[in-house]
Amino acid sequence: MSSSHSQPCQQVAVQTDLTLSNKLLSAGVAAIVADVITFPLDTAKVRLQIRNSSKFSVTDKLRLAVNGLQLAHASTISTMSSTVSSSLTTVKSPGTLIGTLSSICKNEGARAMYSGLSAGLQRQMCFASIKIGLYDDAKATYQKLIGQDVCSSPHVLVRLLSGLTTGAVCVVVAQPTDIVKIKMQAAGAQPGPSPYSGGLLKAYSNIYNTSGIKGLWKGYLSNVMKNSVTNMAEIVTYDLLKEHVLLYGYMRDNFLCHASCGFAAGLVATVVSSPLDVVKTRYTSSNPGQYNGALDCAKQIVSANGIRGLYKGCTPSVIRFGSRNIITFVIYEQMKKLMSSETSLMFA
Repeated sequence: MSSSHSQPCQQVAVQTDLTLSNKLLSAGVAAIVADVITFPLDTAKVRLQIRNSSKFSVTDKLRLAVNGLQLAHASTISTMSSTVSSSLTTVKSPGTLIGTLSSICKNEGARAMYSGLSAGLQRQMCFASIKIGLYDDAKATYQKLIGQDVCSSPHVLVRLLSGLTTGAVCVVVAQPTDIVKIKMQAAGAQPGPSPYSGGLLKAYSNIYNTSGIKGLWKGYLSNVMKNSVTNMAEIVTYDLLKEHVLLYGYMRDNFLCHASCGFAAGLVATVVSSPLDVVKTRYTSSNPGQYNGALDCAKQIVSANGIRGLYKGCTPSVIRFGSRNIITFVIYEQMKKLMSSETSLMFA
């Protein structure tokens, strides 16, 4: 990513020492390390986002089952549904980050905080390697398309288009891993045994057997929208902020610069994308027939909880996004420097 206006061509020359595969590898490794460290916060975020949604699924499943068998009167269905709903709503689930993490450890064991980690690592290797590692090349491509010198500082529009592009492309590759990760993270919050708590391959198999190949792409369009917007906010904020703090001499190109810009980028991305993330998580973790699409899911969330419902899990998202970005961008920048130095030595 561009570091300074004062020597733009030298900065691009350093980046060309790195092949695309090296950038993808650096971004993937950095994201995996960050994900391992911050994964419990992501699990807490998912649990907070699906909080109070289970009562709808159980009620709907009863209604669908009884209607399908056509063996009960409407009054019976209503009574069964209200009974189940009332019994579930009396169980208070924690509504804070610390309370959620404490509840998971107490009721499910500490290992439950890492439910879905294997899918999460798969996701990061596919997802982050593309959204971060491909960003510089996407910028250069768009600069050429609009006739801008690649040695000049990219126009803001170029950066925004690059962030949207890499965000959309990574979803195409990583969507099934995201579905499985969320299902496994949400498993412990559902009443009774979950079919997604038996391991990674079993989770993939259960989704396929239940919903077919389409089940692995559930909520694809909403996820493309969410991740494109998130990636644009995150990567472009980091890129612009880093460039300007270096240009005006506020910081040097070091750990403090990468950490500060990474945290700021995470904060902006969380605020921008939280409503889309809540809808994506709630819709992805729902049972078949619970919602008539992502838009219906959003309407039900707002109807039940107001606009604030779209920001459930925002606190752990800010903490996780910020801390994960610090780790990701610090490691990514250091790996790029290391690989660039090794390349320079090889051809010296």
